[in-house]
Amino acid sequence: MSKIALVDDDRNILTSVSMTLEAEGFEVETYNDGQAALDAFNKKLPDMAVLDIKMPRMDGMDLLQRLRQKSQMPVIFLTSKDDEIDEVLGLRMGADDYVKKPFSQRLLVERIRALLRRQEAVAGDVAGTTTGETKVMERGHLRMDPLRHAVSWKGADVSLTVTEFLLLQALAQRPGFVKSRDQLMDVAYDDQVYVDDRTIDSHIKRLRKKMRSADPDFAAIETLYGIGYRYNEE
Repeated sequence: MSKIALVDDDRNILTSVSMTLEAEGFEVETYNDGQAALDAFNKKLPDMAVLDIKMPRMDGMDLLQRLRQKSQMPVIFLTSKDDEIDEVLGLRMGADDYVKKPFSQRLLVERIRALLRRQEAVAGDVAGTTTGETKVMERGHLRMDPLRHAVSWKGADVSLTVTEFLLLQALAQRPGFVKSRDQLMDVAYDDQVYVDDRTIDSHIKRLRKKMRSADPDFAAIETLYGIGYRYNEE
């Protein structure tokens, strides 16, 4: 049973969504502000967090920033209906997905299940399997171990979210070949989940930033404007 942390200052949302998630077989922990959630996360992490952005004491952005200092667990943001800035900033800070308020609870459940499936796909079904998706991959200075969810560049470890890992894996599997945004969406998201180009671009920017933290000269991911992205083996 996966444990989901739901963090929102709207008690109606906490009550209704937690009831829905529990009915779907999830274990749910609820918090009405970011500081309360952070205090709990410092003791034990859930399997996934669903965070509202605008909250008292500590908002969702600040909570995510602190969380990413210690964990790459999946995170979904709840954003205002028309606030694109929140969505883009949240993704660039390391969120895996976002759902706009007001939202369908069925949609949120599907997003949660899709993200958990992606996390399981990265880890592989059975330890020691050597399929194309789970064996260790080395491309020049890059080393990726899906079973350990481990990435290194020139020997330096790089901590990636599930989404970032899947995108890098998809690009690096075939160096020199272009992946369109639609192809990357298919890799990183469930078929039933729609995301726009901006979402993929934000994840790629975050991924580049992390790789450059290990190597300021990192330039293996090339943007082909209007087409997509390509991994160039160094």
